[in-house]
Amino acid sequence: MTLKFTDISKRYGNRWALRDVSFEAEAGRVVGVYGLNGAGKTSLLRIAAGLEQVNGGAVEAPQAFFLPTFPETSLFERLRGFRLDTAELAATQSAKIDEALKSDAKLLCLDDPFRFFDAGERRQAMVKLRTAARDSGKLILFATNSFEQILGFADDLLVLVGGYLGQYGPASEVYNSPLTAAVASVTGRCNIFEARRLTSSKTDLPEFHTIEGGHRLFTGPLDRTRLGPINKNIPLAIRPEYISLSFGASFPEDNLLKAIVTEVSFLGPMTLVRLDAGGLELEALVLRLIGLNVGEECMVGLPPNRITVLS
Repeated sequence: MTLKFTDISKRYGNRWALRDVSFEAEAGRVVGVYGLNGAGKTSLLRIAAGLEQVNGGAVEAPQAFFLPTFPETSLFERLRGFRLDTAELAATQSAKIDEALKSDAKLLCLDDPFRFFDAGERRQAMVKLRTAARDSGKLILFATNSFEQILGFADDLLVLVGGYLGQYGPASEVYNSPLTAAVASVTGRCNIFEARRLTSSKTDLPEFHTIEGGHRLFTGPLDRTRLGPINKNIPLAIRPEYISLSFGASFPEDNLLKAIVTEVSFLGPMTLVRLDAGGLELEALVLRLIGLNVGEECMVGLPPNRITVLS
């Protein structure tokens, strides 16, 4: 059982909600549909569920169950401004999820179903849905604009950017190796900065010169098609958790830069450290920050194999 979109486009009046979206999803998987508000997530789910006609392309889909973000209410209730409280909304959505799991539908299209759940309710619902995908062979499309929910739940990640398919694949792959600056910028914290390539496309370890700060950085081995022209700026990216902080230059192969700590923010299990490396502004995520305060100098390491070249 496969869900297949081939060059799907959807328009509402003069506004395009989706443009030329193509992907395939197999049974037994949880696919997170992610994007900012207005990216086209709800339209994609409604098309998959057979509730919307397309303006172009073709859809192959099994029998589907669609669960909207808000429970349906009668016309009379809507006219008098009827509203359920959060606990009632969560209970209603939980019952609908159980109904979907018991149905004969092979495809469950869930549009931000956990919006009203607390953390415990959300974890329980995720376990039920993942178990159903694995044991019953259901395909689950799950849309949200909470990236944390996606990473804790989805096997595969489908990123929509302005109605276009930005990237699709295993969630860990999309997170660790975003293809474009647009995808990198919406899929969690990421340092993105402009640089220009210095070395030949045949070089094993490409070297770049950052526009801000003027630093020379090596990356890991790359496909030549990802390098871009040598005479044009190209964006590089590295996730904050891959940046190391130290007081000494013990690992020169890790693109060590001198930087000043400009801000420290406690985030519970992690600490976010903002840095200024001669004009190149970076963010690092560390488990514990010991002996470094705002205004102090440290060494910042950017491991070459963790730097991504974007298109």
